[in-house]
Amino acid sequence: MSNLVPLQDIQQMAEVAAGSKMFGFKNPQEAMAIMLLCQAEDLHPAIAMRDYHVIQGRPALKADAMLARFQQAGGSVQWKEYTDETVTGLFSHPQGGSLEVTWTLAKAKAIGIANKDNWRNYSRAMLRARCVSEGIRSVYPGCVVGVYTPEEVQDFTPPRQDQAPVHQAEVQIIKEVEAATEDAPFKLFVPGLDDPHSAYYTPEEWIDGYITILSKIVNSAKLAVETKAAKLSSLYAENMVTTAQFNTMDKMKLKAKIAEAGVDPISHVPAPHETIDI
Repeated sequence: MSNLVPLQDIQQMAEVAAGSKMFGFKNPQEAMAIMLLCQAEDLHPAIAMRDYHVIQGRPALKADAMLARFQQAGGSVQWKEYTDETVTGLFSHPQGGSLEVTWTLAKAKAIGIANKDNWRNYSRAMLRARCVSEGIRSVYPGCVVGVYTPEEVQDFTPPRQDQAPVHQAEVQIIKEVEAATEDAPFKLFVPGLDDPHSAYYTPEEWIDGYITILSKIVNSAKLAVETKAAKLSSLYAENMVTTAQFNTMDKMKLKAKIAEAGVDPISHVPAPHETIDI
């Protein structure tokens, strides 16, 4: 049985899901993005409301849903220790073998993630979620590729806000790659420069940097519309090697941000006086 749902129906579902305030979606766009992700995985879009959260702008698959997918795919887990201090699970799958995973509260404190209220109040549940994600991702990653649990996402370092603004009006763009980000996987390229302009550790940070440069082009009073379109197309082409690393959710988020900045994400033509649907 196919779970394919027409796009218009998904949009209506997303509006209901976000409007109900029951499922943690801040707006219909978040809900629709997750629903489209479910449909791409041949799941009914309504599964998004049951299985997913959006935490810090990231899709997060609930630990119970992650474990259910693992078990439905033939995996199994045996809990060997389950306390507020230590959780240990033996994860097994016919294609991935077996692996025993242990998470302790001491380990969480040592890496600096146990200082939040959810760890102080629900340490056993947090340790279990970490075991589930690590065990399944190690033994049979096919059922959780590209997603994390809400507990993991909540512990991610928030995007840095100390990026220097880019002055596009200047004739020469300053090439600045901090030593601390030289090993960051997401490079931002600017036409005319051989080396990356900057680098980021997450797609979200990269998208913010990209939109900053894009907005400077769009808002420039010195450039004609045709010139802006050419610059925007070049900027997009230079960064295709980076955006190819993005998952479906990241690509959709990038397109949405481009549209919000007043640019058609397909043709790269500035359209500052209208909203573009993608």
